[in-house]
Amino acid sequence: MTTRTPSVLFVCVHNAGRSQMAAGFVRALSGGAVEVRSAGSLPAERVNPVAVEAMREVGVDLAGEQPKVLTAEAVEASDVVVTMGCGDVCPFYPGVRYEDWVLDDPAGQGIDAVRPIRDAIRARVVALLASLEVPVRTP
Repeated sequence: MTTRTPSVLFVCVHNAGRSQMAAGFVRALSGGAVEVRSAGSLPAERVNPVAVEAMREVGVDLAGEQPKVLTAEAVEASDVVVTMGCGDVCPFYPGVRYEDWVLDDPAGQGIDAVRPIRDAIRARVVALLASLEVPVRTP
């Protein structure tokens, strides 16, 4: 019997902070058991360096990531779409589970302000993985 790999898409406006951190945590904590994507409605040119630093502190490397544009295909191919402050720009598809995570935007914040955002994202990712019946692994 083959088990289908669940897929998750994280969406925020610039795909430079929250959505990148969430995708990084899913990759690290699921051990590859979840297909993960992130995208933005108006992608930035690069991932927020403070977000990269905050994630590095907990052993998750975002240095090679690039912001990506949100596409209808990415939404349609996902089992769960998690939005983070992107409003109504996300296309809606029947059969896709949507969650909206209300989190502060790390843009323009220093590391001391980004750490609690990072930690809140990690806690939500752990709950998301539990809802998908994916065991949490230590990175």
